[in-house]
Amino acid sequence: MSKIVVITGSPRKKGNSFAMTEAFIKAAEEKGHTVTRFDAALKNVGGCRACETCFKTGKACSFDDDFNTIAPAILEADGVVFTMPVYWYSIPAQVKGVIDRLFSFVVGGKDIAGKKCGIIACCEEHDMTVLDGVRVPIERSAALIKWDMVGEVLIPGVLNVGDIDKTDGCKQAAELADKF
Repeated sequence: MSKIVVITGSPRKKGNSFAMTEAFIKAAEEKGHTVTRFDAALKNVGGCRACETCFKTGKACSFDDDFNTIAPAILEADGVVFTMPVYWYSIPAQVKGVIDRLFSFVVGGKDIAGKKCGIIACCEEHDMTVLDGVRVPIERSAALIKWDMVGEVLIPGVLNVGDIDKTDGCKQAAELADKF
């Protein structure tokens, strides 16, 4: 069974992306996977400062914030799933800080290649291209660090709490667990 790290990017605990996240986690755990969840919006994770002192202090980042609790879990994981709503046509800052800090593994010489990666995201607009602001940067980041993109759940047209229930987003998120 796999160790999966789930990193969420919404501060809305009852929101649509959280509902999909919970569906994924439940399905993954039912399959025997171990899931560790980090709600980035509820953590203190700043952006990368490009100091390139990663792992020189024994921690992923010399600037001690909550990324240093997330990094060891990513290092040990077999897979990583990023879940989020789209804010202003892009990745929310809450999870972008975590993604940018993946740089620490490269600078620190840590081999994190070969992990599986998935995306679960939703947006208010009905235009699927709105989700490109999340999909493309994560796909490119995964390719750079040699992660295998195994699935993407991209659900447009949800804004208010509970709107996800009018879609098959939670079902798709649960099915994503089959790919880990």
